[in-house]
Amino acid sequence: MVSREHKRPATLLHEKFQLLRSITNSHAMNKTSIIFDASKYIEELKQKVERLNQDIATTAQNSTPQTLSPLVTVETLEKGFLVNVFSETSCPGLLVSILEAFEELGLNVLEARVSCTDQFQLEAVGGENEEQVESMDAQVVKQAVLEAIKNWSESNINQ
Repeated sequence: MVSREHKRPATLLHEKFQLLRSITNSHAMNKTSIIFDASKYIEELKQKVERLNQDIATTAQNSTPQTLSPLVTVETLEKGFLVNVFSETSCPGLLVSILEAFEELGLNVLEARVSCTDQFQLEAVGGENEEQVESMDAQVVKQAVLEAIKNWSESNINQ
């Protein structure tokens, strides 16, 4: 028979493991596997943070003091890409340029969220057309989006 004092911490520990399991999207049932999955999840998050820091450093190096280039990240999904573009300033016309780049790559926009008021923020899921024979990687998509931003920026300077 388990006393009340011992049952409560065990129940709390079980609840904490279930919470950890849900946060890390783990399908494991035993504690060791849940901890292992959480460890892998933390490593993935560290890699994402490192990539974002590299993107920020690259953007800071390439941007001029007057205009900050939008921050672009592209992640590979099971069937397509998650594209995030963020700028601290509003960018009229930038959305059209990015969507044209998607079209040139043969990507269909499957889902998108956009804010263009005080700042520009785009989160889009792009999927490859079924007709495409060769598949592309996230770097190709990112370069195309960066090129679209560069072209947009140059056309705005000339106006």
